[in-house]
Amino acid sequence: MLSMFDFLSVNAVWTIQLIVHGLLAVALLGALTHQAMAVAAPARQVAGPSGFVTRFRNVHGASYATAICVLWVVTFILGAWIYTKYRISIRIPLERNGYFRTLGFFELKEHAAALGLFILPAYWAFWRDAKNPAYDSARKWITVLLAAMCWFSFLVGHVLNNVRGFG
Repeated sequence: MLSMFDFLSVNAVWTIQLIVHGLLAVALLGALTHQAMAVAAPARQVAGPSGFVTRFRNVHGASYATAICVLWVVTFILGAWIYTKYRISIRIPLERNGYFRTLGFFELKEHAAALGLFILPAYWAFWRDAKNPAYDSARKWITVLLAAMCWFSFLVGHVLNNVRGFG
């Protein structure tokens, strides 16, 4: 019986998982940024050709909600799996070298991702009923909050990967 390790090294498998995690995070970041811009600064109808920023803000936010929920959960689960490698191979050397601020920001990243996962059901419920104007403010601020958490998590993860590398 062949296993994947007959074709790939253990480090290659972890690296592939990290790359997939990063690609999922970029997709999530793009969807959330699009949606947040659409609700925080909606595009006004302008006569004539519209520019890039206007078209960027002029999206139907409700169509992104389910994809964002799925992307957040899948990215979170893959990140939790990668975290096992991080605890042994990356965190310990960073502690030895005194990168405590970097580690502290990564701890905040973990909390932001977990809190985002916790508020995801409320986010989805507000977007499921997108035509109800009573939820406009809640929908707007929960989307902006999730987008900020996603940007923070993405940037901290990227910096941590640049500090130590992976594998």
